[in-house]
Amino acid sequence: MKTRSRSLILVATLALAVPASVFAERQRQIADSVTDKEVPAKQHLHYKLIDLGTFGGPFSYLATTNMVTSPGAINRVLNNHGTLVGWADTSALDRFASSPVGCFNLAPDCFLPHAFQWQKGVLTDLGVFPGGDASDALWISDTGLIAGQARNGLVDPLIPGWAEIRAVLWKEGKAIDLGTLGGNESSALSVNNRGQVVGVATNTVPDPFDFFFVTQLRAFLWQDGVMQDLGTLGGPEAWALFVNERGQVAGFSLTGFTANAATGIPTQDPFLWEHGTMRDLGTLGGVLGFTYGLNNRGDVIGFSDLAGDLAEHPFLWEQGSMIDLGTFGGNFGFAFGINDSGEVVGVANKQGDQAELAFLWKDGVMTNLGTLSGDDCSAAFQINSKGEIVGISFPCAGGPARLVLWRNGFMTDLSVFAPPGSSLTPWGDGAVINDRGEIAGVRVLPDGDLHAFLLVPCDKNTDGCVDAVEGAAATPNLPARSAGAPTLIQRRLTPAAIVAAWRARLAPQ
Repeated sequence: MKTRSRSLILVATLALAVPASVFAERQRQIADSVTDKEVPAKQHLHYKLIDLGTFGGPFSYLATTNMVTSPGAINRVLNNHGTLVGWADTSALDRFASSPVGCFNLAPDCFLPHAFQWQKGVLTDLGVFPGGDASDALWISDTGLIAGQARNGLVDPLIPGWAEIRAVLWKEGKAIDLGTLGGNESSALSVNNRGQVVGVATNTVPDPFDFFFVTQLRAFLWQDGVMQDLGTLGGPEAWALFVNERGQVAGFSLTGFTANAATGIPTQDPFLWEHGTMRDLGTLGGVLGFTYGLNNRGDVIGFSDLAGDLAEHPFLWEQGSMIDLGTFGGNFGFAFGINDSGEVVGVANKQGDQAELAFLWKDGVMTNLGTLSGDDCSAAFQINSKGEIVGISFPCAGGPARLVLWRNGFMTDLSVFAPPGSSLTPWGDGAVINDRGEIAGVRVLPDGDLHAFLLVPCDKNTDGCVDAVEGAAATPNLPARSAGAPTLIQRRLTPAAIVAAWRARLAPQ
């Protein structure tokens, strides 16, 4: 249950499973049609780097740093008003450090974190429950409502050495304990502008397939002080990950009680819940599917095993149909982000699974977003309403990743906005961007500490504002160089390990 992964099980290609030969020909035609006249002129970009610091300890985090237990593609930690939420270490050590279960958030440094809100230059400690000692914030709405989790000061009687964790809604500076479904644990994962909160909570029914919490983990919807069990697709467990402004809820659920050899659990399908009904979105033929995003149109993205469970493809579910977005010839891919226009970003393998490439799926076409010079792998995490995309570019064989922005056909290395003597080496596998073009993530400091940061568009005359010209034009439909060494794909989690990591979600990140 303590498994942590920074693996990118990288993903996705063309819609409706277009044959590889047809896709290759289409890619060649597109590449041949690109001329210098079609490439827009480079523009100046101005960003100021803000280091959020900590509450006295070494680290601060955002819920964007692990693609399995806390995918940056699914956690909205930066809203469209520029407010950022996460958690930062205090100087106090976790009293459960010597427990077999481990520290809050499975943090490697074992300092106690507190949830924070950063707004207009002010970092606010959101605090903890009375009697508790740790908290984290995982989602913020445009109305400023914050969802997350916190310890309540009690020890779970079913899990020796484990402090109980409860779902939290921070509203107007007050932490509201959302309770459970009869059990001892819960976590709030998403909240909309109306104050509807979704997440996962335990009940009192023993669950033979749960590796840690003993009783069932169930999807919940909390509103007006009442927590509702959303049910399942026929199995013992379900997780609610997202709620949009229409009140639709997306997540995943077990569909039965018979374990599969490939995963060690029953078949798991994505779902969309609406007006009291949980709809099974199915899979792409395999026994494992995950939900990674939901927009306000009711479109759902994620990934699914194919028949035989030896390959995983990204999917887009829209208007009642699940579309296989495919890959760039390989076996694996993820869809990480979607905007309200239905544009999807993620990562997909090339043939041979030796390289992963960022993609944009738009109007039925999957585009290879390319890499920075010197790299042969990339991944795209989020896309805003303007079509601006944030992600990373990195060597497939291993080495530092570079945070990048795709905009107007250009790929810019965001490290150019780090002040002299500073750096912007990203930590983890995630970054976020809002509709104002603000970008947040976690970076590695020279001494090895980790700090959350925010890149804010600025006036070039503002103190600390860095002026840079957009980077070299991206080559979206041209093949990247072949990787010469095993990539992250070779180190990816197995389906069973992915499931185990999700079971650790109540001790997230």
